[in-house]
Amino acid sequence: MHILITGASGMLGRKVVDRLMRDGLGGHEVSALTLVDVVVPEAPAGFPGRLDAFSADLSASGIAQQLIDGRPDVIFHLAAIVSGEAEADFEKGYRINLDSTRDLFDAIRHAHAADGYHPRVVFASSIAVMGAPLPYPIPDAFHTTPLTSYGTQKAICELLLADYSRHGFFDGIGIRLPTICIRPGTPNKAASGFFSNILREPLVGKPAILPVPDSIRHWHTSPRSAVGFMVHAATMDLGKLGPHRNLSMPGLSATVGEQIEALRRVAGESAVALIRREPDATITRMCEGWAPGFEAARARALGFTAEDSFDQIIRAHIEDELEAPR
Repeated sequence: MHILITGASGMLGRKVVDRLMRDGLGGHEVSALTLVDVVVPEAPAGFPGRLDAFSADLSASGIAQQLIDGRPDVIFHLAAIVSGEAEADFEKGYRINLDSTRDLFDAIRHAHAADGYHPRVVFASSIAVMGAPLPYPIPDAFHTTPLTSYGTQKAICELLLADYSRHGFFDGIGIRLPTICIRPGTPNKAASGFFSNILREPLVGKPAILPVPDSIRHWHTSPRSAVGFMVHAATMDLGKLGPHRNLSMPGLSATVGEQIEALRRVAGESAVALIRREPDATITRMCEGWAPGFEAARARALGFTAEDSFDQIIRAHIEDELEAPR
């Protein structure tokens, strides 16, 4: 099986590669792997198959066609710039998040016309396709009303994925990811980064800044569950989706205060004491318009699963990032 991963140097891309190397995909061994990102993706250790890992701007002319020339069986399209950067740089956001996706879809379409090529496409969408005012919980059939450039770009890509799938060019599924928490590594430009920072940093004895009130509620899942969503989307029977190809994933609705209490239970008072409150009215206003939680009944019925407590999310981070062998 040949698998293509765009955005393969990112956190989720790296973890998807690790899962594929460990478990294969749907009972199939991965025989060829194409990894692409703006930074050259790291080659998985000991991979015996054909590997092509390289750096490229996916919106550059000819790159999408180059990726599809190898006829990958499954495509994980994870490449994107994050919310804060897409908002700050309007042109770059649309070029990377929308134009490169359209280029990739069109390259598949042309290959389909040439020889019947018909891959599985798993697209990493976002709950940012929803915008305030929002009910709680948000039902599966709730309309997409994004209030950010990033959310708008993802919503347009969802429509393209559904239409290209309807025409039979590929078999696509869009995965609306909750905010991933706890993200390993260092802070990025995502506006939601503080959700991870206030847990990740104290767990290793470092201070963290909390810019919003404890009452802010949001929708979360762990990196471990996010990888599970991707793998399940790549192997499930998509006939059950019908024409509605984009799914809001299960997750955990929690307030910042509930996050902190989970940290207290797992790591103790000394960890909580490292959180420094520095209110930021701009960030708070942004968060107040974010999704507080979803029903996600459709995704759960289709076999997608996630954690049901923040204690589990914190322990998953400890097991996967702080205790796992390097």
